[in-house]
Amino acid sequence: MSAPAIRPLTRKELDILIDWAGDEGWNPGLTDADAFYAADPQGFLGCFVEGELVAGISAVAYDEHFGFIGLYICHPRFRGQGYGRKVWDAGMAHLGNRRIGLDGVPEQQANYAAMGFAPLYESIRWSGPGGTASPSPPAPAATARPLTAMDLPALAVFDRRHFPAPRPNFLSHWLGGAHDAFVSMEDGAMTGYAVLRRCRQGRKIGPIFAVDDGAAENLLSACVQAAAGGEVHLDVPDHQVSLTETLRRRGFQPGFTTARMYRGGPPVLALAGVYAITTLELG
Repeated sequence: MSAPAIRPLTRKELDILIDWAGDEGWNPGLTDADAFYAADPQGFLGCFVEGELVAGISAVAYDEHFGFIGLYICHPRFRGQGYGRKVWDAGMAHLGNRRIGLDGVPEQQANYAAMGFAPLYESIRWSGPGGTASPSPPAPAATARPLTAMDLPALAVFDRRHFPAPRPNFLSHWLGGAHDAFVSMEDGAMTGYAVLRRCRQGRKIGPIFAVDDGAAENLLSACVQAAAGGEVHLDVPDHQVSLTETLRRRGFQPGFTTARMYRGGPPVLALAGVYAITTLELG
């Protein structure tokens, strides 16, 4: 048997890794791969044995200063043979001295801590029905409406306040195609945005970035209404008490938790405005 080979995945090979994520119950979006790959085509690494992909990871370098780890999977047939560690090491080498983020499941958080990652907050997966009526009237000063091309420059600035790096290539895919995107406006200024996408089971909302609870809840309402007839999922930081209570009133139920962890110190961003993270795989 030849030695394992580590190399970047092609776009089609990324589909295999995302299929594995689906098999793990992570419920990826139906068109996630295009947006993910656009963020950093060299940031998806695989370990190959005799030409077969056996383990993979995403190690997306958004810029010279920030990267994010996700999609860390070894195929069940090849676990316990060190292949997962090989792609982990390759991913960390790709990101180098950048600040690095990840969303760690509870059983892996001690391992990540041993490698220099420190938790910043916990996120809870909430799931509930789409198309339900709002349990309370929306804040009158803020309105949510579909995104238009005219909104894109302001959205890029708004996104950067809430995410650790600029991500124009990712957003160009995330905001288009089959995804539904909404913005919240007040007196002509953007006060938030949200994206809804189709997944293997139902739809996911991510992100919800907003200046306050009212804007966030209006964006949630717009997304839930657009998902009529299906289940909706979103990952909400534990410090978002008001949105959490709104989800409970809407009949949403909490599921698994993850911890947002960083190596190299926490980034400077408007954390209070992060009401739902974009995606567990890319931050």
